[in-house]
Amino acid sequence: MQKIVPHLWFDTEAKPAAEFYASVFPDAKIISHTVMRNTPSGDCDVMKFEIMGYTFMSISAGPYFVINPSISFMVTFDEAIYENARTLIDSAWEKLIDGGKIMMELDTYPFSERYGWVEDKFGVSWQLSYTSQKADEIRPNIIPSILFTGKALGNAKAARDFYCSVFKNAAPATLVMSPSENDSDTQESVMYSDFQLEGQWFAAMDSARDHDFAFSEAVSFIVNCDTQAEIDYYWEKLSAVPEAEQCGWLKDKFGVSWQITPTAMITIMQSGTPEQIDRVVQAFLPMKKFDIATLEAALNGAA
Repeated sequence: MQKIVPHLWFDTEAKPAAEFYASVFPDAKIISHTVMRNTPSGDCDVMKFEIMGYTFMSISAGPYFVINPSISFMVTFDEAIYENARTLIDSAWEKLIDGGKIMMELDTYPFSERYGWVEDKFGVSWQLSYTSQKADEIRPNIIPSILFTGKALGNAKAARDFYCSVFKNAAPATLVMSPSENDSDTQESVMYSDFQLEGQWFAAMDSARDHDFAFSEAVSFIVNCDTQAEIDYYWEKLSAVPEAEQCGWLKDKFGVSWQITPTAMITIMQSGTPEQIDRVVQAFLPMKKFDIATLEAALNGAA
């Protein structure tokens, strides 16, 4: 199971968005669709879907948070994996820009033979790139990219180092600082960095440009935990904003949102009966940090 899973918060569009992504990308599919009933947001669609071997979760839970480009997803179309990679990237681009917003045109850049950045019609941002790397140099097809801007500017390296200290199977990798002659960024800012957490790749960078967005709960990261001790560990290490703690959600000191979730919750949402799901949902709604024993009791009808 993927240890860290990106989670997208939509108003009402979780299901059509998942269906759209399954039609845009290769090797993409919907894994499950669950309805959480009688929540403060009403009945909520919960989707689990996969793109190019990478798992996402999403929910329709009202207009409280809006997805923005502060966290985007870098998608690599590699000829070592897909013989028709160039055709696939062009096809995905045309579908994503339909009703969306082009952030950077699909074109040739010094850092990529073919690259484009788009915010799709549902607000999710994708950075598409084409490559023909050798097989032993392949990075994952999808890498979440965290952009530190506005009040968070200058935190990319500190965040990378912090996350690598929190997750036990972690390692920093590339680090490229912005040159001092670059007037649009500060000398201390990160032009690009990447790192691994639990075997998964992430990217982080700073931008001093005038962006009108910041981190929000609309894009968060689920950390699947097998035990209560693991939940307690990540909660203590990551939570830095007490007022943001709710239903397993927390916000770290850089403003990034995480969900510290029992692994069993995924199974319950995929294969539990509607009555079991209802009991578990009602049990966790009042919680801040999840308590596995209480959730198991609710699942079994003992609470």
